[in-house]
Amino acid sequence: MRRLWTPAWIARHVAMVVLVVGFLGLGWWQISRATDGNSLSWGYAVEWPIFAGFVVYVWWREVKLARRRVADADLPPAEPDAEPAPEVTAGSRPAVRRPVRVARVPSGGDAVEDTDLAAYNHYLSWLSANPGARPGDYPG
Repeated sequence: MRRLWTPAWIARHVAMVVLVVGFLGLGWWQISRATDGNSLSWGYAVEWPIFAGFVVYVWWREVKLARRRVADADLPPAEPDAEPAPEVTAGSRPAVRRPVRVARVPSGGDAVEDTDLAAYNHYLSWLSANPGARPGDYPG
């Protein structure tokens, strides 16, 4: 618990309290506007408390994560041979492995030329050769 009172954590605690109070205050303000006749404010009156709840959720998750890190750091290091490798069974997630490189070998069959692709490549080469030209100037 002592690690949750460092200057960085104090700033997080203060930011959480300020945000929650501010969001709930904005929600109350939207309720007062909605009761005065602004029907759009009913949506905002619901939205601001949801934002406050999200801030509390993120803060609580970060506190739990910090406490877990402290607990994991206090544990003695495990010996590398102490635990056997997990067994892969049907339905288990596969291990992340190195990607396999596949050589690209051109096919030995007769290549059929695509006339549309050849015309487009000719157009692009013409545009490259004539940098000041507009696409409408293309003679082809």
